[in-house]
Amino acid sequence: MSQLSILEQLCYSTTRIETKDKSGNLYSGTGFFFNIKNDNEVLPLLITNKHVVKNMEEGVFRLTEADADGQPITTKHFPVVFDKKFHDNWIMHPEEDVDLCAYPLLPLLGFMGHSGPNVFFRTFDSSLIPNSKQIEELDAVEDIIMVGYPNGLWDSVNNMPLVRRGITASHYKYDYNGKKEFVIDAACFPGSSGSPVLICNVGSYRDKFGNFMFGNSRILLLGILYAGPQLTVSGDIKVVTVPDAQQKALSISHIPNNLGYIIKSEKIMDFLPLFIKLRDKFKVPIFTAIKP
Repeated sequence: MSQLSILEQLCYSTTRIETKDKSGNLYSGTGFFFNIKNDNEVLPLLITNKHVVKNMEEGVFRLTEADADGQPITTKHFPVVFDKKFHDNWIMHPEEDVDLCAYPLLPLLGFMGHSGPNVFFRTFDSSLIPNSKQIEELDAVEDIIMVGYPNGLWDSVNNMPLVRRGITASHYKYDYNGKKEFVIDAACFPGSSGSPVLICNVGSYRDKFGNFMFGNSRILLLGILYAGPQLTVSGDIKVVTVPDAQQKALSISHIPNNLGYIIKSEKIMDFLPLFIKLRDKFKVPIFTAIKP
């Protein structure tokens, strides 16, 4: 049984979300898996942007199948298909201007456990969201990676995403323009919306004072890509949600400037009270007990 490295596991943390609107137009985005803990129970979620699923009638994402030992079979994928009202399956973030939504995975996983194949994926959780001490240790510019499906591109044979590199373009410890956001300098294309943005230093890293931390890894889920500024030929700057560039077929007069706007990962935790309320009101089994 082979052991996956940290970076290999990251490649199983996302899924390509394909959508179709009522007119038959096709789009794509990125979702990632996240576990929210509540005392002794956990809520597994698929996270993406609101605008990825808004007004989408049909949708599909794929899960990699697992063998009898729980290891991934990269060339075998199980499609999860929604043939109507795909957008109705998602819970929207309670704040209007926070472009996040979540799909509760437990009912699906329970169904698959009874009648479907075993599946393999890796989840982020709240331990990877930077705490106040970790935020103070971050420098104004940090190397980042982004995992997703730019322009819908992916390794379709092995159900694998593409990984991009970049840097933080605004200091993470400050809320960019007063919102729980920051900016990255990286190539952001349609299909990348919903991509997780991380610091991923494996084995060692340098702190903001130049000290090297040998033998220590640093994995932080900084946030989620949702938009980017574009320059028009008239010189105006417009902020465009990433799939909007695909949906509206923006002309060549709109030029991406390789910046991305990122929602800070702490906003994911705002979903917890929503799902607690949903569970208590409708008695919906969306949490599962944490195994000791």
